[in-house]
Amino acid sequence: MVGLGRVLQLVLTFLWVTILVRAILSWVNPDPYNPIVRFIYNVTEPILYQVRKRLPSQFGGFDFSPIIVFLIIIFIQEVLIYRLLLLGQALR
Repeated sequence: MVGLGRVLQLVLTFLWVTILVRAILSWVNPDPYNPIVRFIYNVTEPILYQVRKRLPSQFGGFDFSPIIVFLIIIFIQEVLIYRLLLLGQALR
């Protein structure tokens, strides 16, 4: 259980960093054919798209989906994974 919790923690941290890098890249207009940029977009777009289609589009062109995903990741890390780690330690 502890191992599973730590793996999930690493995956969510990687996703958080990747979304942060994507948000920063959106400010500088990178080359869309760069393999690193394509990787970042391919990893983050399915998640951000799911959030975008559920949000109303009346925010004046500002994309709140990364912020919503950050909050979801923090919730999962602080509540669900924390409890999973506690459960795993209790089973030892």
